[in-house]
Amino acid sequence: MFAPRTTPWPLVALFTAGYLAPYLLPTVVGRLDSGLPLSPTQAGAVGSALLLSSASAGFLLASRVDRFGARRLARIGLTLALLGYGGAALAHAVPAVVLGVLIGGFGSGTATAVAATRIAAQRDPHRTTTAGLLGVSALAGAVYLTVPHLGPGHGQPLAAIALTALAVWPLTGRIPLDAPTVESRRPAARLPHRRPGLVLAACMLCWSLAQNSLWGVSGRIGLTQAQLTEATVGAVFAIALGAGLLGVTGAGALGPRLGLAMPISAGTVLIAGCIALSASATDLTTFATGEIAWNTIYPIVLSYVIGLAASLDPRGRWAVLVGSAASLGTAAGPLAGSVLSAQAGFPVMGAVLAVGLLVVSVPMTAVALRAGRPTLPVVEIPVDARAEETAYEAATAA
Repeated sequence: MFAPRTTPWPLVALFTAGYLAPYLLPTVVGRLDSGLPLSPTQAGAVGSALLLSSASAGFLLASRVDRFGARRLARIGLTLALLGYGGAALAHAVPAVVLGVLIGGFGSGTATAVAATRIAAQRDPHRTTTAGLLGVSALAGAVYLTVPHLGPGHGQPLAAIALTALAVWPLTGRIPLDAPTVESRRPAARLPHRRPGLVLAACMLCWSLAQNSLWGVSGRIGLTQAQLTEATVGAVFAIALGAGLLGVTGAGALGPRLGLAMPISAGTVLIAGCIALSASATDLTTFATGEIAWNTIYPIVLSYVIGLAASLDPRGRWAVLVGSAASLGTAAGPLAGSVLSAQAGFPVMGAVLAVGLLVVSVPMTAVALRAGRPTLPVVEIPVDARAEETAYEAATAA
């Protein structure tokens, strides 16, 4: 049976629930800093622990989603996210908050792993990915607009992630029990395209590290260096994520027409410039320009990178492994950004991150040029249909 052309909304919702925590990282880290007896570096370390827990789930489950069942794993992941983030939102002791964040992060990673494997098996994984990025950007933007008006404390952004998991849980009943392709039903196949896959995973670790080193401290740049209020910074983030919606919409409309290499290489170069600009901001105009331009381009490039990873293996294993490697970089980002900015200042941090992105864009582009051809899932033809097709071809040849 051919895969349906309609957007698989349960997977989009699961993708949104899994990715929401990284998107809310600045406000989560900032609120931990202000709502609990933690230094900025310690708050960054807690944010890194959340994302490291999420990455560990991806590495553990990359090749085991079919074994355990996608629907079951999705429900387990969302339940862990609900309990972990919800418990951390209600707790006031630092150890309890850290434990809840770790449990919630593992749940987010589990949900993301299931979504990635199923999206990779779709007829058009890029389309589904862009829909997921649209969903998470819109939801995160709404949270950034709302949280500053709900009073101080660390619980509000964590509660938003927990409630999202709760809202998505009923949709897991519509996730297929079995993988939809012949390739994903074959047991114990070796990973294809190992060299480009490993290169892409290593590059994505560094790429995400650079992105989230700035993203993890963007709130502090706006509050301390640019001297803005929390409401103004939240409004800038919301507008930036709204601009990201427009960018992802454009990427979804273009689809594979531009290929994969050009959006990934040119987009990464533009992101490097945006990071340097945002990190050096001392006023609203510069800060808003850097953040909005960066958040417009970032999800576009990310959607093409996810599509590239999905094209390397129709079973979705490279999509999960590359995503988990990105989560490792994301996990190290808040701590790296906090330490680097504390030692050298925000502008120097931005310059270092920008140079790193320019370097890593070269091997990413090489992988996209050599192995970045979009692939469709294998479609199983019934045995009788194969026989009839062979007989017809033989008769035609005769």
